[in-house]
Amino acid sequence: MTTARLDAAWLREPPLSEILAALDAAGEQARIVGGAIRNTLLREARGDVDIATTALPAEVIGRVERAGFKTVPTGIEHGTVTVVADGRPFEVTTLRQDVETFGRRAKVVFGRDWKRDAERRDFTMNALSATREGAIYDYVGGLADVHARRVRFIGNPIIRIAEDYLRILRFFRFHAAYGEGAPDPDALAACIAARAGLERLSRERIRMEFMRLLTAKGAVSMLQLMSESGLLDEVLAGVPLLTSFARMVALEHTMDIAPDPLRRLGALAVSVTEDAGRLRERLRLANAEHERLVCMGEEWRSVSPAEGEQWGRRLLYRLASERFVDVVLLAWSRSTADADDQSWRMLTALPARWTAPIFPLKSTHFIRRGIAKGPKLGAAIAAAEKAWMRADFPLDAASLDAIADAVMDEIG
Repeated sequence: MTTARLDAAWLREPPLSEILAALDAAGEQARIVGGAIRNTLLREARGDVDIATTALPAEVIGRVERAGFKTVPTGIEHGTVTVVADGRPFEVTTLRQDVETFGRRAKVVFGRDWKRDAERRDFTMNALSATREGAIYDYVGGLADVHARRVRFIGNPIIRIAEDYLRILRFFRFHAAYGEGAPDPDALAACIAARAGLERLSRERIRMEFMRLLTAKGAVSMLQLMSESGLLDEVLAGVPLLTSFARMVALEHTMDIAPDPLRRLGALAVSVTEDAGRLRERLRLANAEHERLVCMGEEWRSVSPAEGEQWGRRLLYRLASERFVDVVLLAWSRSTADADDQSWRMLTALPARWTAPIFPLKSTHFIRRGIAKGPKLGAAIAAAEKAWMRADFPLDAASLDAIADAVMDEIG
């Protein structure tokens, strides 16, 4: 075991300091564990703060509620209680040791051994723990791996992956997020050898992990490696469009657009609308996510800045801002234009300088012109909207009356 110091102001700030004080007393111990320590040492965004304790769940609930905080038994059968303080969740989990390991349904018993609790975790950099005074405990060599930005399994990687095959995807995600240099060779070999185990996982779990991977800073190189290793096909069941994905990442950065996992998934795997259906099944996408990918598959081929600003406004009106940016970036990523192309940049930035107006013509405009309610009225409104778009969205009364009159003449 090695120890070091964590000099972090957030350790001493309430409500965390108050929760730790309630748990770390009267014969029980509590420590910060996992990602908050890793990220602080790496100078990354801290993220959620998780706590481990020797106290049993019932004792945890009693102590923190007496301290004035609300508790939610989110995973109490596995020893996890969520403490809600100042509107923020803190997961508190009793120390555990695995008796049998079979993925998320591992049989565990509660314990008081910090070393055994650390050894049951996945990667060395995730197994660090820290007291409220800032003393870091390292039982598995995690500190050295954090400083080297090396993602390494605890113990035998073949055994650790067999415990939960989701750790294959977690290895690539963590290396993409925190790693530098070549991936750990033993870990990589074990992931490749066990890749068929991904089929045993629920699609929901695969989706959660894979979407996180897509927005990690090293996603491009990791997806390339996964493709070369036969792992990406296990996830997508289709040909990955790696060049399009890499260009999408670069274009988001160039345009200062926040990374979007679904847009990046479209760049990686959607060429036609049928691809969206395959991904919905493979990754259990929500209906809204599927519809977004369908739109990308349907629209991207028709997008070009050469069509002009007025055409761009019609596309933006029809798709709305999010889907407009999706299809424009996707088309740009598959074009021959570079990231400095001003025409593509202007088209992508259109939502920032133009807001689509609400269609101003209503049924009353046509009823008073003699059209009764029914299918003919609906057809007149639809025709008027198309004419209004072609006229570049006028809002003055004279233009609107002219459009309505023209539609009346057209439909007789």
